[in-house]
Amino acid sequence: MIIIPARMASTRFPQKVLADINGLPMVVATAKAVEQVDDVAVATDTEVIAKTCEEYGIRAVMTSKEHQSGTDRINEAATRLGLDINEIIINVQADEPFIEPEVVDRLKTLVQTHQNESRTMICSLYKTVSKDEAKDPNLVKVVTDECGFALYFSRSLIPYDRDENFDHFKGHLGLYGFTRKMLEKFCTLPHAPLEHIEKLEQLRALSHGYDIAMAEVKTESFGIDTPEDLEKALK
Repeated sequence: MIIIPARMASTRFPQKVLADINGLPMVVATAKAVEQVDDVAVATDTEVIAKTCEEYGIRAVMTSKEHQSGTDRINEAATRLGLDINEIIINVQADEPFIEPEVVDRLKTLVQTHQNESRTMICSLYKTVSKDEAKDPNLVKVVTDECGFALYFSRSLIPYDRDENFDHFKGHLGLYGFTRKMLEKFCTLPHAPLEHIEKLEQLRALSHGYDIAMAEVKTESFGIDTPEDLEKALK
């Protein structure tokens, strides 16, 4: 199942999940972009978002306002939906209205590959980006080992290009895949200092010694974090 966490609070772009995307609220456009891959539900803490989704035939699940991360929010939604322990859950961010269905399907396949590995807690994706693109702190970067597992995520430019001739950075996509069992385990882990410093929840898993399996995809989509991003995306 695909669960989209959506909240109204956004310091860089207030109420962005309801911003107009070619005639649809952003969260609705995101849900409709991926609904052919699997069943979709929106996990929210705001009645306005829930009612908006329901007006367009998108299932909405009300969750607590106390969650510190989108992953904690979808865990509550999965509980409320009564999903099986082996159910594959894909977390698609509400600010990805142009995400391609085949990208989400690739993540679903990656979870199927790693679902029985006790050390793997999360599956996710990246795309190759240029050095100029990678300089944007809103675009999270990831470095991986030779087996395709994440070593670290950062808003900083990683790896550091000492010789100044490297131009194939890995831009992390804001999609996460779990089984319900993986998701529950993640949400029992104590929050980690690095998670708070970088404001990247996936660092919680790495900080506690778990693996994050990564795969490269081709995509034109990107997360919309600011009004300028929205203008760029619509163009």
